[in-house]
Amino acid sequence: MRQIPVDTSAATVMVAKTPQIKLKDRRTGEIATDTETGARLMTVDVMFAANDEVEILSVTVPEPGISGELAMGTPVALTGLIARPWENDFNGQKRHGIAFRAVAVTSLTEAGAKPKAA
Repeated sequence: MRQIPVDTSAATVMVAKTPQIKLKDRRTGEIATDTETGARLMTVDVMFAANDEVEILSVTVPEPGISGELAMGTPVALTGLIARPWENDFNGQKRHGIAFRAVAVTSLTEAGAKPKAA
């Protein structure tokens, strides 16, 4: 399957929704795992701002790749971000989109740093 590297060097990326466990099957509650390492997969929604446009992307990341406090609004770095086009048939309807995956999502705020009171 084709994988397209995504350059994040000119983008501002912030957490839009805290990491959630990715489910392989919502009906059974089966948790998705990385096929190579067996690590549990997580989904992190991020605000991706570049070229005067802003989008919310859902990025899949292996759980060990999530580091730092990832609360809403936290600036983050996305390591090894790729885009992967997908298409499937469901009940006779074609669906398609782009899935995003990263090796790591890392907080860019200092550990333990707290906003200063005015």
